[in-house]
Amino acid sequence: MTILSAQPVRDVWASLERALHQRRPVHIAYHDRQRLVCPHALGWKNHRPMLLAYQADGLTSTGTADPHKRWRCMFIDEIDNVGPADPTMPWRTADNYNPSRPFNVIDHVAVAIGLDEVS
Repeated sequence: MTILSAQPVRDVWASLERALHQRRPVHIAYHDRQRLVCPHALGWKNHRPMLLAYQADGLTSTGTADPHKRWRCMFIDEIDNVGPADPTMPWRTADNYNPSRPFNVIDHVAVAIGLDEVS
């Protein structure tokens, strides 16, 4: 089931892509949870736009604190809003990120942070 976003999908995608290129965290609302995420890849899964992000803060259904388990795959048409984070917020990632095949969750990767860009 597709849930219509408060922002048009193209605007959400553009905001996420900008954050990805600038390596800036963003605040999003996804499944009624506020999250701070660092976008790492954008593409499509089963013909739906998808985000792979590292969740740096906020609410989650898993409640995990393990840095290797903070990866979130989110359908972009289910993201309610994207907003800028405080510019002093650090970019976050984990050493298990694979830009060549982001966790096998995105069928077609449109844009992703490369290994040389991951700190």
